[in-house]
Amino acid sequence: MGLTLTEKIIKAHIVDGEMIKGTEIGLKIDQTLTQDATGTMAYLQFEAMGVDRVKTERSVAYIDHNTLQSGFENADDHRFIGSIAKKHGIWFSRPGNGICHQVHLERFGKPGKTLIGSDSHTPTGGGIGMLAMGAGGLDVAVAMGGGAYYITMPKVVKINLTGKLNDWVSAKDVILEVLRRLSVKGGVGKVMEYCGEGIKSLSVPERATITNMGAELGATTSIFPSDETTLAFLKAQGREEDYVELSADADAVYDEEVNIDLSKLVPLAACPHSPDNVKSVEEIGQIKIDQVCIGSCTNSSLQDMRKVAHILKGKTVHPDVSLSIAPGSKQVFNQIAEEGTLSILIAAGARILESACGPCIGMGQSPNSKGVSLRTFNRNFLGRSGTKDAEVYLVSPETAAVSALTGVFTDPRTIGEMPPYVMPERFLINDNMVVAPASVEEAPSVEILRGPNIKPFPINKPLSESIESAVTLKVGDNITTDHIMPAGAKILPLRSNIPAISEYCFTVCDETFPKRAKEAGTSIIVGGSNYGQGSSREHAALAPLYLGVKAIICKSFARIHRQNLINNGILPLEFVNESDYEKIEQGDEIVIANIREIVKNGGKITVEDKTKGFLFEAKCELSERGKGMMLAGGLLNFTKETK
Repeated sequence: MGLTLTEKIIKAHIVDGEMIKGTEIGLKIDQTLTQDATGTMAYLQFEAMGVDRVKTERSVAYIDHNTLQSGFENADDHRFIGSIAKKHGIWFSRPGNGICHQVHLERFGKPGKTLIGSDSHTPTGGGIGMLAMGAGGLDVAVAMGGGAYYITMPKVVKINLTGKLNDWVSAKDVILEVLRRLSVKGGVGKVMEYCGEGIKSLSVPERATITNMGAELGATTSIFPSDETTLAFLKAQGREEDYVELSADADAVYDEEVNIDLSKLVPLAACPHSPDNVKSVEEIGQIKIDQVCIGSCTNSSLQDMRKVAHILKGKTVHPDVSLSIAPGSKQVFNQIAEEGTLSILIAAGARILESACGPCIGMGQSPNSKGVSLRTFNRNFLGRSGTKDAEVYLVSPETAAVSALTGVFTDPRTIGEMPPYVMPERFLINDNMVVAPASVEEAPSVEILRGPNIKPFPINKPLSESIESAVTLKVGDNITTDHIMPAGAKILPLRSNIPAISEYCFTVCDETFPKRAKEAGTSIIVGGSNYGQGSSREHAALAPLYLGVKAIICKSFARIHRQNLINNGILPLEFVNESDYEKIEQGDEIVIANIREIVKNGGKITVEDKTKGFLFEAKCELSERGKGMMLAGGLLNFTKETK
């Protein structure tokens, strides 16, 4: 029986466990990436492990999130990350060099390699044939120190693409169709592996758009084969030597299969407030719009910029629409400037932003109140844009550009034939904004530069014998890490300061939560299904930890957030009978007796709601390693104990 591409890469990297679906496996990690919103904490954790130099083939620290620099905090974080990168063998991508996923695809990604990043959209690397996964910062720190990265051996879903996209239908529409069919929970515990004749017509940037937004499925990752298209991209990047041909065996067996005929797809949009709330642009109709944002790690490639420029050339943005465009990397920015594409965008009335995440994470360009915003981004969660009552739609660059001209939601197929877009034979290559680390000999003399906003991260205590606490918050289904720990221009600068950022924890759901949690001392949170979906941000576990949260009881968890809870010693419990969720109310006193003994030796977890006077069962499926982490009070404590 043949192997899938996913299984081939896992087989080449497995260092612990066996390739049995549903069991825990440890993987050797070749490359890591961090970004500045998560990086400071990851590097503080790396320092705490006492490792002098990273042990990966390549680790890169990117500055792309906190780039507004409205105060000293962000600049101090950048300085800290730059100094620690220089000292410990990490390459440093300076502010302005671009979004981590776009730059990594261009300059560092290698087919067949493993990559983990402290950002949930790290699967972008799957577009070039990497097994690339989002992870918590502590997991990345451990991997940089030479430790394995542990995941559940995933199921592999074959996404079989046939046919070819019609004019003005794009890769964004492909992944929106997958989300429409499978939902934001449909990829949990799975890898999406793209196969079929249809992939041959998709460039590497288009493939990367699909794998990037595959994160919204809750998938472990997504991946494309490494083929002639991959080779052409690497040649154009001057990295032909990194090419390896990789594909699934002809007789590979998949756990599931999804068939998509590209020729039948139409322009789509994800409606507020979820990436899987997908309708066709035609079905949505000509809704008046206020804002269009083009960019993000999903749609900011040279190909995207050129298509947008073709649509805007010689025209002017509608007077009622604000259009902003952010090229994904310095390479893209430089190239569109040299070839005249940038001039076309400016002449049409676009506001050109720096090569960074920007509006995607609420760092500027928030829409007007109750504004309708079309964005080429990957998430449209409530309030993520910085405007809580905004209506945010996720669309392709083609739909975004056409709609910016008309002032209403517009199907791009109405503008005639699409000209051919050919990958350049050579991209404009200039890595002068990437700083190499100090040599082994020079490293000891490098000073780590810390600003006053950088505070120690909270370290948990070992798991107590029992947990007795009030339910300080009850939330519903699909609670995202944006709900738990919001981003945005006011909050992101505090990512290095857990005491300060914890004041915003869950304030999207309940503005009183931080104050009540601190007064309570210890807390239990009750949630619905898919709790913790979205960003990999570890702060969604660190802030609750700081506020005294000891356990989360919910219907189901998103993968990365569940692991972040375990990494930080917060107990992730799931209802055995989901109907018990309805019986519990905020304020109920909960007792989880003998939990340390049960975690250590196994057994049924019985939870008592003392307020209501009833018992219910919960489960907490942990590997032996997971049990050790939970008993120790988290991964950092566990790592120190087992050194």
